[in-house]
Amino acid sequence: MDRTSTLDAPHTPVSMAAESRFPLLTHHSPEAVIAYREGKAISVAHFLTDVHHVAERLPRHSHILNTCQDRYHFAVGLAATLLAECVSLMPATLAPEMLHNLRTLFPDFMQIGDEEITTATPSASAHQPHNARLEIPSFNADRLTTWVFTSGSTGAPTPHSKTWGSLVKNVRVEAQRLGMLDGRTHTIIGTVPPQHMYGFESTVLVALQSGCAFAAGRPFYPADICQTIAAVPRPRLLVTTPFHLHALLSAEREIPAVDLVVSATAPLSQNLSQESEARLQAPLLEIYGCTETGQMATRRPAESEQWQLFDGVQLTLEGHEVFVSGGHLDQPVVMQDRVEITHANYFLLQGRAADLINIAGKRSSLAYLNHQLASVAGVIDSTFFMPEEEREDGVTRLTAFVVAPSLTAATLTQALRERIDPAFLPRPLIFVDALPRNATGKLPRSTLIALAQRHALRT
Repeated sequence: MDRTSTLDAPHTPVSMAAESRFPLLTHHSPEAVIAYREGKAISVAHFLTDVHHVAERLPRHSHILNTCQDRYHFAVGLAATLLAECVSLMPATLAPEMLHNLRTLFPDFMQIGDEEITTATPSASAHQPHNARLEIPSFNADRLTTWVFTSGSTGAPTPHSKTWGSLVKNVRVEAQRLGMLDGRTHTIIGTVPPQHMYGFESTVLVALQSGCAFAAGRPFYPADICQTIAAVPRPRLLVTTPFHLHALLSAEREIPAVDLVVSATAPLSQNLSQESEARLQAPLLEIYGCTETGQMATRRPAESEQWQLFDGVQLTLEGHEVFVSGGHLDQPVVMQDRVEITHANYFLLQGRAADLINIAGKRSSLAYLNHQLASVAGVIDSTFFMPEEEREDGVTRLTAFVVAPSLTAATLTQALRERIDPAFLPRPLIFVDALPRNATGKLPRSTLIALAQRHALRT
């Protein structure tokens, strides 16, 4: 049974290597702010009270699918799931096929959303202070906490288990790397959903384990992002994606001050990084990680292409495979990306192993080709796509989808000829109004297949 500790004194971090249990949160006082909703502060005491209300309604030892869109509600549901000795499910999508697969894998799962959290916490809008001594739950480091699923950008989503100790150690190192342990209460504004591994770690867990706060909303459009930023106190940390960041910087509006920008889910170009730092007058850090490993490195792309590993994390080359181990990882994991180890703590990313392309004896990678396509002036959004089936003539041809209203096919093709080998020129080159990106800015392979099929039917 997991035990609790009394919330009446500052939490003093100890060596994580020696810890067998970790607390739910590390805030120093019941009155400390853990979240903001529409500019109003929500205290730790209020949060813990809500957690107990929800936990009382959950079946014990079950699986919980937390679909809350409100980030505070998600955090309450997550903590309640832990308290009820349940396991959270975090699929990459809520598409019917994914839900069917979940029901097959976890037939006992229960779904909770914003409505269920609101119903279980009738005082949620009152924000009354709670003066009673409250206890912080703590959980075994080896406790199975969550099943997370890959995004499906390279194939079918696959599940990976996460222990409480691994998650906590990961985000504590992240908090240190991002400068969130400087004694100030940072406020996180996230444009990514909390169910995604990146959003889960960098907008919810890192706040719980650093004594910081987060905005409850999940703004998507530039106007909403600006409004959410302005409604919370500094120092402010904007956790976003290249897709959302590009839209924000392209909008003709004044952006409230932020103190740090964090990006992940897709490679960030140096041009966008430099534009962000110039416009926002704040450093931009990019996080590298994946569902299998969690977050493991950062870089400042405006200044360097090299990634710096998190403290304690190591890369080891064994044959043609690179293993990541140490730090928060319970066991070594094979990296799905191709990397060049440049130093004991640094590496260069060279694309996913699954991205390798061989056409007419010539080799390249989708990551490289996508970078070249996105770098053409006038291209707003784009991606290369490798069809699964081979053409009748036996020749593999790449497809590219582009959003570039100011360009013609001839102009764009000529620009690509100056950047890539003719063997990798897209045939066809398809212009679209927008790419079907998901909430984290990714393009699942299934959506690209469907997009290619719709185009084929029209031609």
